[in-house]
Amino acid sequence: MTTTVTTPGELLYLRISGNIEHKLKHNVLKVGDKLPSLRTVCREHGVSMSTATQAYLELEKKGLIESRPQSGYYVCYSYRSFPAIPATSNPVSKPAAEETRELISKVYNELGNKQTLLFSLGVPAPQLLPIPRLNKSLTKALRTLPDSGTGYGQVEGNAKLRRQIARSSFTWQGKLEEEDIITTAGCINAIAYCLMALTEKGDTIAVESPAYFGILQLAQSRGLNVLELPTHPQTGIELDALENAFKNKRIKVCLLMSNFSNPLGSCMPAENKREAVRLAEKYNVPIIEDDLYGDVYFGNGRPVSCKTFDESGMVLWCNSISKTLAPGYRVGWVAPGRFKDKIKSLKMYNSISSGTLEQEAVADFLENGRYEHHLRKMRQTLHTNSLQYIRAISEYFPEDTRVSRPEGGFMLWIELDKHVDTTELYDKAMRQNISIAPGRMFTMQQQYNNCMRLSYGLLWNNRVDNALKYLGRTIKTLQ
Repeated sequence: MTTTVTTPGELLYLRISGNIEHKLKHNVLKVGDKLPSLRTVCREHGVSMSTATQAYLELEKKGLIESRPQSGYYVCYSYRSFPAIPATSNPVSKPAAEETRELISKVYNELGNKQTLLFSLGVPAPQLLPIPRLNKSLTKALRTLPDSGTGYGQVEGNAKLRRQIARSSFTWQGKLEEEDIITTAGCINAIAYCLMALTEKGDTIAVESPAYFGILQLAQSRGLNVLELPTHPQTGIELDALENAFKNKRIKVCLLMSNFSNPLGSCMPAENKREAVRLAEKYNVPIIEDDLYGDVYFGNGRPVSCKTFDESGMVLWCNSISKTLAPGYRVGWVAPGRFKDKIKSLKMYNSISSGTLEQEAVADFLENGRYEHHLRKMRQTLHTNSLQYIRAISEYFPEDTRVSRPEGGFMLWIELDKHVDTTELYDKAMRQNISIAPGRMFTMQQQYNNCMRLSYGLLWNNRVDNALKYLGRTIKTLQ
């Protein structure tokens, strides 16, 4: 008998299912193979029948195995059957910013329709959020804050919240202290302050391509030029292209979404992050790091950030709980390194302070360990969702479809036949109350017209499955 060893906080059934999933990924187990019986799992791993059953149920939820009556469990799907990943991006130089703005407005003007299935919205479904427990923290904040939270707070932000953020930085080997952090109204507000502090109208910033449309629109509103750089759907921005841009172009700032980027889902390896920081220091180009999805990882631990390797204060690390806990609370923060005084002054001039009640509620939620407990459950659900989506896409979409392989976050980036226009697909899908995010939204150039982003933050159910089936049928008519 072999005893299953778990890391602290890891559940036995997840350890067992993870081992089997690893074998599926590396083709040790193939479609049609019979799995060991539940009794064998119990004997080999020294676990109870309920634990063994949970492990197999976890794999069933992901669509990787199936139970056959009076026969046992079999592999029904393989990672080898998944579609190929998209190609590394190769941004063109045909500006079309107005078209991007119009498409974004078109897609997001439809979001108020409660009947619409929002594949286009990169936030978790409300059912995935711990709303009752969060409400308790909010009620506690009303009772404990001076004047029930109606007064102004510190410019830097709630001290308890900043302390909790600093403490949690150990998960990505960060060395933050409470004094290093300034709270903001969400992550995009933090990025806005960073751009205000570091750039002037006419400056050029370097970004991944495709890039989150909110960042592109923010840059455009400040009169900045955007240089989109080649990006791999798994490893992120191409470092050779980044260094070449630093050498040959007057780049004022580099803006990276280093972990599980939106929309690609890419995650820069640790050595790439280290090298990006080295280049930033060598060429004196600050990095604004959007680490919004770093906590939503599917592996054994949180990936490090560029900030992990920052010894000179050149990385301005931005984050938020908007994608993981409470989108409407608008609680975010930035650790701006050597630029702290500039960011603090900008916040004081523009907003004086952040919302006191929401910050205190989030601080309480973090302090009591509820946040990490919530994240563990949400990561598990999102990982299962991502596999279900990819499986459905491989079954329903054309054979030449390419799909990203995110190891965290909420997003799938899908590349279709070059003759498919996903803006046209959006119009057809909306007649069925299905909203997608056409790829053209994620660039300032004339490109990605045959791509789209789908969020798997929705709960997996028959409606989602049927919607993907409809999208697959419709795409085939557009080829």
